[in-house]
Amino acid sequence: MKKILVGFLFFFFCAVCLQAEPIRLATTTSTENSGLLQVLIPHFKKQTGYEVHVLSVGTGQALRMGKDGNVDVVLVHAPKAERRFVEAGFGVNRRSVMGNDFVFVGPENDPAGIRGERDAVKALQKIARGKHIFVSRGDDSGTHKKELSLWKKANWKLGETWYREAGQGMGRVLQMADELNAYTISDRGTWLVLRSKLFLKLLAEGDPALDNPYSMIAVNPARYPSINYLGAMSLIAWMTSVEGQNHIHNFQLESQPLFIPSAIKN
Repeated sequence: MKKILVGFLFFFFCAVCLQAEPIRLATTTSTENSGLLQVLIPHFKKQTGYEVHVLSVGTGQALRMGKDGNVDVVLVHAPKAERRFVEAGFGVNRRSVMGNDFVFVGPENDPAGIRGERDAVKALQKIARGKHIFVSRGDDSGTHKKELSLWKKANWKLGETWYREAGQGMGRVLQMADELNAYTISDRGTWLVLRSKLFLKLLAEGDPALDNPYSMIAVNPARYPSINYLGAMSLIAWMTSVEGQNHIHNFQLESQPLFIPSAIKN
């Protein structure tokens, strides 16, 4: 009788997983453009049975979707905005997942002379002084927020014709910069995936100010009771587990990691 009961509970659990409500994940274009989620989600689904519906947008829009209760969980990279999101009661259980960094890319002849510059603010000032075309995400994404914070430190007023706001994701902005022979800032993951298709070159990197941490946050079920909180927490738990972190670690291109797992310290 005990074996029958255990078997029933096992099959009941499996049936719940298979019939579970899909998880709505709002995330950044960098996790989509890089191909990371296309690798991770099938492993998660195999482990749990959950379907994940990915909405690839900028961090600002992802957090707005969370505030409106239109998604269950967010994967974003703008620490200050994330903390405000949680402190305002829209999100819970914020967990560090991974990180990489931002890099400056631009034309091979580098008219601004930023090649090898390890100070991000100085790199921007050199671009601005020469009025060299700079393509900004302009979309309230985590990358855009980082860029604006660096311009603020550079004490430079934007709005001149050399500064172009695209309102697009990272992949499209890299393509635009390539077409315009311009400079831009990219997350390293998207750059590594697309660089073979571009004439742009990586010119400046290494400033600690260019660190790019990613976190996951579940939308607060106390505010939105209808969200799939169990699914959201299952995805966060898996992404921050040894298995999930190993998959992130093994996601590489030409032996270069696109993201560094951060939930589990080696």
